[in-house]
Formats: sequence, structure tokens, C-alpha cells
Amino acid sequence: MGDIKTTEQDSNYNHLEKMSLSELLTNINNEDKTVAFAVERAIPQIKSLIENIIEKLNNGGRLFYIGAGTSGRLGILDASECPPTFGVPHELVNGLIAGGDEAIRKAVEFAEDSEVQGWKDLLEYNISSSDIVVGIAASGTTPYVISAIEMCNKNNITTGGITCNKNAPLGQTAVFPIEIVVGPEFVTGSSRMKAGTAQKMVLNIISTATMIKLGKIKGNKMVDMQLSNHKLVNRGINMLCEELSIKTSEANMLLEKYGSVRKAIENYK
Repeated sequence: MGDIKTTEQDSNYNHLEKMSLSELLTNINNEDKTVAFAVERAIPQIKSLIENIIEKLNNGGRLFYIGAGTSGRLGILDASECPPTFGVPHELVNGLIAGGDEAIRKAVEFAEDSEVQGWKDLLEYNISSSDIVVGIAASGTTPYVISAIEMCNKNNITTGGITCNKNAPLGQTAVFPIEIVVGPEFVTGSSRMKAGTAQKMVLNIISTATMIKLGKIKGNKMVDMQLSNHKLVNRGINMLCEELSIKTSEANMLLEKYGSVRKAIENYK
């Protein structure tokens, strides 16, 4: 690693238990402020990965995130938000976590240490060269993730990786690595903090930019969102009122008739 500080190295702070509450909040926030700049430095890497994701999805492929612990949960979160936000099938973006669904809520001991389970989990989805797999690991050393990415490479499946350490095994294994170097955490080794924030920001960028380029946004509006609650129905009505210059009552009727903002716009006469 050379002189580059990693997420596992000693914090830039010490004697945290002696800080006042105000000092703790200020110092945590000061560390968090650096994360966006770390993401900014990785934009060229992010762009390369997204270009390949768009190509795969445009040609009928799927996107898979695979991770352990916080990283796995963040991948699942991003994947689960794509259908309601962009109206895409649930099968298009998938999140896998070491230890399975149980690990979403509770840590599964040693699940991330398996060197075979990641690939087995992907095989359950009939993974193929049409798809693209993005490994997520803050340290970049998680066996569950790295071994899965290695097997994907061997099977001609395009791979990406999101890590918060420079030159980590995941970054060296993934064909399209993203390295967000956030440095030591406020609490030494607690990568759910800056590293987790960085990963969430990158995942937001990946899914949002990809869906925009796939045509799932009109102007700046989520015209393909699923109308799954009253808030989203009202948002859809407001979109139609603004887009078509019509009254709320007419917008409501259009939405009830067509079931989607996009279809209502396309069929309005």
C-alpha cells in the first residue's frame, strides 16, 4: 500500500471516549466531508464501469452486486430500489450477500470467508456472459467477493469492483475496478462509516446514471416509477399536471386509466 492509508489503519483521532458529544459530532462530520471528494477522484473509473453496465443491460443482460456485511446490504438496497424508482423488472438488478437473506439483518459468522459460496450463489441465478457482476468490499480483501469475481473472469463474465483501499485484491481482480480511497475511519476499522458512505454514493451514481441512459427518466422526472403508495400516486398526478398543463382531476383520471406516468403522457391527446 505504500504511504496510502487504508480503512483499517489507526484513526486520525484518539481518546474518543474523552471527547465531548459536540466534539464527536463535529469530528465525525469533518471526516464525512472528505468522502465526496474521494468519490470525485474516481469518476473516470466509475464512468468506465457504467458504460459496460449500460451495454450489458441494453443487450438483455443483468446487473449483479455481490458483497458481505455492510457492503452486501448496500448492494441489496440499491438493487431493491430500482424497480419502484425506475419501473424495471426485479430481475434486472440483483443484490447478493454472504450468508444469504438472514445476513441482511444479522451478521452470519464467517460467511464472508468462504472462497466458493459467492460463485455458488451467482450460479443460482444462471449467471452468464450476458450479465455483469460488481463486487463490493470496503477493504477489498473479502474472500466471498474476490473468489466470485475470479470465477466470473474465468467464465467470460464482465466484472467490476468497488473498494475503499488502493491496490487491494478486489481492485486488482475486477476488470473495471473503482477505488474510493477514504483513508482511516473515525473509529479504527469501522468501514460502515466513511467507506460505507462512499460505497452508497457510488451505487447511487451507478444505478441512477444507468437508468437515465436506459431512458427511464423524462426531463428530471421518474415517469416509470411504480405507483405503490399514495405519496407516489400524488407525485405522479403532479408530474402530469406540470407536463401536460392539466388540472388535478384530469391527471388523476389519466393515471387511473393508464397506470403509469409515462403511458399517460404518451397517450394524452
